[in-house]
Formats: sequence, C-alpha cells, structure tokens
Amino acid sequence: MAQRKILIVDDEPHIVEFLAMNLRQNGYAHCFANDGETAIEIARTEQPDLILLDSMLPGISGVETCRILKQSSITADIPVIFLSAKSEETDKVLGLAIGADDYMTKPFSIRELFARIEAVLRRSIKSQAFYGGFAADGGLGYGTGTQQSILRFQDLQIDLSAHNVEKAGVKIALSPAEFSILALVAGAQGKVVPRTVIIERLGLSGGDEDARSLDVHIRNLRKKLGTALNSAGYLETVRGIGYKINE
Repeated sequence: MAQRKILIVDDEPHIVEFLAMNLRQNGYAHCFANDGETAIEIARTEQPDLILLDSMLPGISGVETCRILKQSSITADIPVIFLSAKSEETDKVLGLAIGADDYMTKPFSIRELFARIEAVLRRSIKSQAFYGGFAADGGLGYGTGTQQSILRFQDLQIDLSAHNVEKAGVKIALSPAEFSILALVAGAQGKVVPRTVIIERLGLSGGDEDARSLDVHIRNLRKKLGTALNSAGYLETVRGIGYKINE
C-alpha cells in the first residue's frame, strides 16, 4: 500500500521539522508549506491524504486557507486538522464550522495527534464501506447487516463506496466527519444512534471538547442538507440519547 501523504502547513520551521520527523517515523510521506497561498497550490497539485494546518499564518490566515480549500471541488474532500495556539472554544467552533475535521491546541501530545490523524484518515478512505449500519461494523446491533452500497431516504441518496451524497440529484459536499455521521445514522434505519457511538466512530475520546465538536459537526451537516421534504427535517435529535433519521 502506498504511503499516506500529509501536508504540513506552519510558518515555524522547528514545528515543521518536528512534525516531519514524527511522520517519517510513523510511516507517512509528507510535504510542507509555510504560508496559505503555497498550501493551497500544493494541496491542488499533490492531493495529500490529510492537511495539518496552523491557524495563524502570514498572509492568508489558516482559517481563510481552510475556507478556500473547502470551497474548491479539487480540494474539498481533503481532511484538515487544525493545529493552533488559540485555545478558545469560539476558535475551535469556527474551525470546525468552515469544514475542518478536527482541532488541536498547541502544545499537543504527539501520541494524541497520531491517534486523531488515524481516526480522520479512517473516515476519509474513499473505498471504505459503511454497510448499512452497525451490524456490519462491529456487531453493535444496528442496521440490517446487509452490504448496501447506496442508502436512500427522503430526497437524499448516500453512496457509501464513493463517499457521495446527492439531494434531488445535486451533489452535496460534506466533510469526512459529516459524511460518517450521516451514513451512520441513515444506516441505522430509523433506530436511535447514541451520541457515544457516533463519538466512538469518529475516533474521538469522548471528553467535553469532543462532545462539543460533535454538536458543531451535526449543526454543519444540517445546514448543508438544507430543507427536508419531511417538516421534521432529516435528522431528529432524541434528547439525552442521540440521533435518528426522519423518513
């Protein structure tokens, strides 16, 4: 299997070298950029499997860089993990709201970083199948257990093998985390999917920050899906438990 390539975007050389060394030691290829404009160009040409993005960059900020990447069809599907010295909750919410898949504050544990890298990459693998719910994924007792490749409800079509979502025939660009949540809940076929199960599937630790991250992903997902045929929307919140689809 070819090495996964990760784009490091940071204007501090010692951080770039530190991350590059650890990536090499863990079997990843890497490329790097010191500013947002270069990062956007490299992302378009190199198509890395994941981007580690500093939020504070010279010129175009990391936040604006992420926004540009997520608005381009060429780079929208590349997952992004913010590495930021900004630790305020509002900064994290903003990063996730514009399409980032995770947000870590500096200084960070290198072990936790690689755990989060692996979790994000598992969600973003194009060939990964979410076989109609949990029964085909760990035997958690949800879904039919059949290997469905396409799920449909209301006017949505979810192609699990292609990681593609269409609404009334029009493609909707979702982040890997958003797609994972939608596929998971849709695959449960009307059963309630607990928040704890979704957090586990996303590879999060389950702490308060990760719980808030899930809230942001759900909010972004609902916004992107837009108005549903069912007046109750696409995803129903079951208070204190989790989420289910509205047929």
